[in-house]
Amino acid sequence: MKRPLIRRIWGEATAVTERWRRVRWVDLLLILGIVGMLYGFKDLAGQWVRNEPAVEIDLSPLALPRYTFFSLLRGLIAYLLSLTFTLLYGYWAAKDHVAERVLVPLLDILQSIPVLSFLPVLMTALVALFPHYNIGLELVVIIAIFTGQAWNMTFSFYHSVRSVPADMREVATVFRYTWWQRFKWLELPFATVGLVWNSMMSMAGGWFFLIVAEAFTLGNRDFRVPGIGAYMKVAQAKDDYGAMIWGIVAMGVMIVLLDQLLWRPVVVWAQKFRIEEGGEQVEMTSWFLDLLRRSQIVTLLQRWFGKLKFAKAEQALALTTAKKTDKPASAAGTWISRLFFVALVVALAYGAWVLLAFLFRVEAKQWLELVLEGLATLGRVMVAVVAATAWALPAGLAIGLSPRLSRALQPTMQFLASFPAPMLYALVLAATTTLGISLNFSSILLMLLGTQWYILFNVSAGAMAIPADLREAARSYRLPLLQRFRVLYFPAVFPYLVTGWVTAAGGAWNASIISEYVGKGVAPAFGLGARITEATDADDKPLMAASVLVMATMVVVFNRLVWKRCYRLAETRFSLEK
Repeated sequence: MKRPLIRRIWGEATAVTERWRRVRWVDLLLILGIVGMLYGFKDLAGQWVRNEPAVEIDLSPLALPRYTFFSLLRGLIAYLLSLTFTLLYGYWAAKDHVAERVLVPLLDILQSIPVLSFLPVLMTALVALFPHYNIGLELVVIIAIFTGQAWNMTFSFYHSVRSVPADMREVATVFRYTWWQRFKWLELPFATVGLVWNSMMSMAGGWFFLIVAEAFTLGNRDFRVPGIGAYMKVAQAKDDYGAMIWGIVAMGVMIVLLDQLLWRPVVVWAQKFRIEEGGEQVEMTSWFLDLLRRSQIVTLLQRWFGKLKFAKAEQALALTTAKKTDKPASAAGTWISRLFFVALVVALAYGAWVLLAFLFRVEAKQWLELVLEGLATLGRVMVAVVAATAWALPAGLAIGLSPRLSRALQPTMQFLASFPAPMLYALVLAATTTLGISLNFSSILLMLLGTQWYILFNVSAGAMAIPADLREAARSYRLPLLQRFRVLYFPAVFPYLVTGWVTAAGGAWNASIISEYVGKGVAPAFGLGARITEATDADDKPLMAASVLVMATMVVVFNRLVWKRCYRLAETRFSLEK
């Protein structure tokens, strides 16, 4: 009897010793990672206080890790700003129906304004604001990345808040939740799955203009900050193909690491917010998340935050029980919303007044040409969206409905979506030029390279959100695949598909300024994107302002006539709770 007892005690002691040994290594790696991030932020902050508007870029491969890390930090900072903007703006637009009439069209306009159209003005203003430091340049790069991230996330969150099932809203009303409790315990959890997948897509979209933002030419002045975008821009200018290959490799490594260390753990964590009423699910895994769960530091932080959240929950419950109604708080929120709305309208009116000074300089003939060019670009945008939907809808359904496929393909999707499409434009143009295809048609393919992922990611998120019991019911009744698509899959993913269409179209409009005018002896396409690029190069501010206004107007009108009706269908006919 003693020997088995001794063996059991010895085995348990060995297991505990091994567990503590693993814990120490995990915690050590975690501490080293935190220290490395802090040192990287310190190094980047040192670049902010320098006074070199055109930093000399070293094309040595040894310089790439530092440049890549700088670009990554700028992207993460821009993402935090985008997430904050998303939660505030999206919630405001979803809750205030008066402000919604301005906020949603304004969001359409913001996502349709090309980066190159406001980058010169922004660069001049911020550089003048910080004449002795590089803070202005760094802020310009971060804002440029922000404009590639925020709109997609905001549309997704806005639609999710508007699409909370009626039974869930009724439960929140019965329990007399305050606006904060509704947001924290109902609306934000309901929107998490879509927000996570759109965050991945938005992070990928932020890299699209990285080369332009980190190395920008304004007249005779060069503005460069150390980063992988500036590295690639200088390598292309010097025709250093070896450096280009190293830059592509570094970009790929960064995308893979970002996926494995950030997005895959977040995707796995977000699965707990799925709306499930039953059904067998294949659990998604993340090796890095499993590693973090073994950390004693993470465990202690979870316990501390858990106690803090429990205390706050008790206080909130007591407050909810004590008060009879939350109408005073709602009234205060309404007044605050109206105050910000009035301030926004005043700011927009002032901007419109300043804009008119430029527009009066544009001749009537030029306005007609801009409208025709805008219609040509609109046609290309629609062709690109239809082509993307043709393959992304079935592919997104297959990936979202199969956790195994999602687990296997999500890193590949993230890599392909995150890779800056402009880096591939030279290869595509070489192939299409050899085939005798003009830029009027090949520009559609260039748009497609950067916009198709918006639809794929949104459809995948929508398919993952389909309750498993509904899928099992469809299988139990042995519905044919086509009928299953018509009565279940398409209605369930349609709200996400509309968000994908809107953001993909906005991305295509933005990409038109690069895809319709590539320079280097290639004849530009007939379109509004090419006209904006030409006006920017010529520093023709009136023509630039008129071109951007025509583009924004077309986007808003199309969104009001087409996409808004699609959203209305998503909220009424194509809704699982109807």
